[in-house]
Amino acid sequence: MPEPGGGCLGGKRQLLDLWLAGDTPGLLLRPRPAAAAMAAAAPPPEPDQTLALPDALLLRVLACLPEPHLTGSASLVCRRWTRLAGRLRRRLAVRDWAFVAHRLPYRFPDLADLDLFPASIAAPTAAPHAAAAPLLTCGAVSLTLDTSAEPPLGACRFLDDDALDRGLAAVAASLPNLRRLSATAAAESGGLMAIAGGCPTLQELELHRCTDLALRPVSAFAHLQILRIVAAAPALYGTGKDGGVTDIGLTILAHGCKRLVKLELVGCEGSYDGIAAVGRCCAMLEELTIADHRMDGGWLAALAFCGNLKTLRLQGCSRIDDDPGPAEHLGACLTLESLQLHRCQLRDFRRALHALFLVCEGAREIQFQSCWGLEDDMFALVGLCRRVKFLSLERCSLLTTRGLESVITSWSDLQSLEVVSCNKIKDEEITPALSELFSNLKELKWRPDNKSLLAASLVGTGMGKKGRVFFKRILPAHQRIKGKVLNYSAGVAA
Repeated sequence: MPEPGGGCLGGKRQLLDLWLAGDTPGLLLRPRPAAAAMAAAAPPPEPDQTLALPDALLLRVLACLPEPHLTGSASLVCRRWTRLAGRLRRRLAVRDWAFVAHRLPYRFPDLADLDLFPASIAAPTAAPHAAAAPLLTCGAVSLTLDTSAEPPLGACRFLDDDALDRGLAAVAASLPNLRRLSATAAAESGGLMAIAGGCPTLQELELHRCTDLALRPVSAFAHLQILRIVAAAPALYGTGKDGGVTDIGLTILAHGCKRLVKLELVGCEGSYDGIAAVGRCCAMLEELTIADHRMDGGWLAALAFCGNLKTLRLQGCSRIDDDPGPAEHLGACLTLESLQLHRCQLRDFRRALHALFLVCEGAREIQFQSCWGLEDDMFALVGLCRRVKFLSLERCSLLTTRGLESVITSWSDLQSLEVVSCNKIKDEEITPALSELFSNLKELKWRPDNKSLLAASLVGTGMGKKGRVFFKRILPAHQRIKGKVLNYSAGVAA
């Protein structure tokens, strides 16, 4: 008689005990003779043939790989390949500041493009009264939300200035061939001064959390040609009310970087004096980008001092110029070729827009992208620019066909036109004058609304037609009548 609770369950327990017992001989632990013979007869692994190749030759082989394979699967083969693949890496974005001081010089010794901004952001901390506070993440920046505070969005926390300076000093000592750097500006200038001395070929610099004093070491970069400045906004960076970039910082920048070719100012303050100083001192400046500016009125008139400016770009500006001044005092950028407005608020700024087109009256290329308030009467001001050869309109939902026609038909030099996602511009409203203009253009991209975009994407597919024509094309030998299909070629009803 089996004991209570025994039977099959007891047999399984015995087998399990026999399996787990390491020193107990049993059938489950004893290998099969056939398997042991096959393991003994298996050939030894082949030696790595790449060990016979010198590093210089293997580097030439790895250099032929595309970037995803070089940074992915190729660097995981062995330690040697990891080391050699790191020598071929030219661009890197670091997210851990400890890696900058300890492993970066040995892992990637020949970098030319280095982004340190994500690594300079400290880990967000939760609110003291909440177990798990929500986070708002945009790209590399994560901010803690405090639901009981007003406003609930806190400032972005960065590493202390000493840690930032030590990391920049390590980069300057180990990467002499660096050409582009993106970093966070510290209150002290020791780190940037070390970069200026250790990286003599640096040509492009991007500085976040900038203030007027943080721009002092910029003059030490002898070959700097491209500069992007992100001012320290108090709401985002937690700086004081006196932080940010004003006319003082722009003047320091202008006297220190006289070889600039491209300059981008993000969230900067200032006025006529700061922009005029940049125009007078930076004689080689060809491209100027102003994003989300907080400048005082009258700065547009200072653009006339930029004697070599070819491209002016306004991005994310909630206003252009509160007080541009009299039209006879504005001047003009005689060398300007391209004027670009991206995500700008144009509603109720007719006077500022009029002043902008007066300054840029010689522009040959004009672009509007996602600009709010660009109605027909506002777009009519573009007619002040008489030499336009290229016009691009994208996501301008208030502009109509009539407003577009009234401007472009007066331009005799127009050669290229792009209209994308402008829903109030209709195909059926095209007049004979517009048709004749379109026929004379060298390049035309016409997708004003979603219907035109859908029709262009369905060309040649047979879709978008009536059912009678569709079935006639797909089933030429069939006819669908009351749910039945008749095949006339076979003469048989299905």
